[in-house]
Amino acid sequence: MGDFQSVAQQFTQFYYSTFDENRSNLAALYRDQSMLTFESNAVQGTSGIVEKLGSLPFQKIKHQVTTLDAQPSNEQGGIIVMVTGVLLVDEEERPMNYTQVFQLLPDGAGSYFVLNDMFKLIYG
Repeated sequence: MGDFQSVAQQFTQFYYSTFDENRSNLAALYRDQSMLTFESNAVQGTSGIVEKLGSLPFQKIKHQVTTLDAQPSNEQGGIIVMVTGVLLVDEEERPMNYTQVFQLLPDGAGSYFVLNDMFKLIYG
């Protein structure tokens, strides 16, 4: 089973702290074949993903992870990560619930990249 759970935890902590501080620094986590589906809108490739994340209509954001589940996803060492949590944007005082799923693949250099990234706000 390896250490897929610790990789998922380290990745998640890095991803959200980087997202909250400077979204453009997430570019290194994606590749040209990566795909992001954000609220049902899909974009592919590093530049498209970074452009989409940078165009989101808020200045400040804070993610708080509530749950994190991970599983190995293939023989090559991939990992599926599912996160639920709450986020606060700008000066909003009411947190919004979200879920996000990542598929991480080994990059061949001892690290991982995001092949798939799906994000949804949970309303209600």
